[in-house]
Order: sequence, then C-alpha cells, then structure tokens
Amino acid sequence: MWEYIAVLKKRIAQNKRAFVVYSVLRFLVILTGIRCFFTRNYESLCLCILSLILLLVPSFFEDKLKVSIPPLFQVIIYGFIYAAEILGEVNKYYTAIPGWDTMLHTLNGFLCAAIGLSLAYILNHGNSKVNLSPAYVAVMAFCFSMTIGVCWEFFEFTADQFFHLDMQKDFIVTEIGSVTLDPSNSQIPVYLPDIVRTTIELADGSFYTIEGGYLDIGIIDTMKDLLVNFAGAVVFSVIGYLYELNQEKRSIVKGLLILPDDEGGTEQ
Repeated sequence: MWEYIAVLKKRIAQNKRAFVVYSVLRFLVILTGIRCFFTRNYESLCLCILSLILLLVPSFFEDKLKVSIPPLFQVIIYGFIYAAEILGEVNKYYTAIPGWDTMLHTLNGFLCAAIGLSLAYILNHGNSKVNLSPAYVAVMAFCFSMTIGVCWEFFEFTADQFFHLDMQKDFIVTEIGSVTLDPSNSQIPVYLPDIVRTTIELADGSFYTIEGGYLDIGIIDTMKDLLVNFAGAVVFSVIGYLYELNQEKRSIVKGLLILPDDEGGTEQ
C-alpha cells in the first residue's frame, strides 16, 4: 500500500506547480490533524485523514484510467478538497462564512462540467467513427455535471435521514404556504406570513423554541445547491461549446481538459 502511495506521489511530482500546492496543503492538513488529536476532536481528525486520501485521488484516477489531468485542474481539485473538508467541515466555514457552501457548489458544477466535456472530447476525438457536434458535446458536459449534483443531494438526503447529520443545512424562514394546514383537506394552501417564533414539543415534555421564524428542513438548501450547480455547469458548457466550435488555443478549457496519457503528456 505504501509503495503504491509513493507511486501516486511520484506522479504528482511530475508537475512542479501542482506538487508544490499538493505539498503545502498536505502539510496544512497534517497540522490540522495534529491539532485535532491533541484537542481530542477525533471526528475532525478522521476528516483530516480522509482529506489526505482525497488529495491522492486525482493521481489515482490518472494511474488507473491512463489519463492525464492538467496541472491547473489538479491544483483546483486540491484547493476544492481543502476548502470543503478542512476549512468547511473542520474549521466550520460552512456556518461561519455565509455563502461558503454556495461557492463550493458553484465550483463543483463548473468542474464536473469540465469532466463531462473531457469524456465527450475523448469519445469525439478518439474514434474516427464518432463525430459529435459542439452543441452536443456542451449538452453532454452540462448533463454530466447536473447528474453529479443531483447524486450528491441524494447522498446528503440519505445521510440526514439515517444518521441525522444535517448535511442539508436548515434555514429559518418567515413565511410558508402548506396544504397540510388546511382543515378541510381540499388541498388549498394555508398561507402563514410574518412567522416570528416556532415552538417544538417533544414526547418527553421538553420544548425547543426557534426564534425568528419557521425551520425549513433542507429543501431550500437543496434547491439552492442545485441552482448554483446549474449556473456553474451552464457557464462551463458555454465556454466548452465555444472551444469545440473554434478550437481556441488560449481557452481556459485547455487547462481543464482531461486527455489520454499519450495526448495529455505533451501539454504538461
């Protein structure tokens, strides 16, 4: 196992810039893990270990799939992992910094569209019998990104339902419309504006009071995540369409296009 990890690190070291970023972030993750160990925050320590594993994932896929991930794409992936797991989860940026989760989901939509475009590009240019139009390639990239986004929301929902992790973060809202509150059961939504407080009573007689409104359980967070994923996917798909149409050498797509080893190696 350790020998294989050394092989993956050696592959990362093939590009100096990506290796520097990888080394710095790995060092920061290790420092965070040491801090978590001494503060007995073992859950965060596990997240640090997971982050160290995830940092090797790009080179793992390169090795197994025989593809070349551009250095720029690798650096963005490393940064994304650090921002999501260490800053977001361990350092609580998701709750401390408004919009942190939104930013990452937008970036996720952008990056997954890049992966989808790469798959379509390999299919389109690696087989003489396949000739996909630029518009079709862009749509494939968009659909791939949205599929990944939806699957992630499925994962969050499942984790919340079975383990009560609240991955689908709750929002306090001040108004709702619900057919459940209709006493006549005629599916007429009852609109409740200006909600200032919600009280929850448990079976044991204890109470929880939510000041400021009603606690929405996950749906707003889910839809917001999908909307920003949609935005990121659309942006990259449009850029990808223009790249496929004109084959611009200076396009950002060049730095995010995953290619087979025999093609990608020349670009690094």
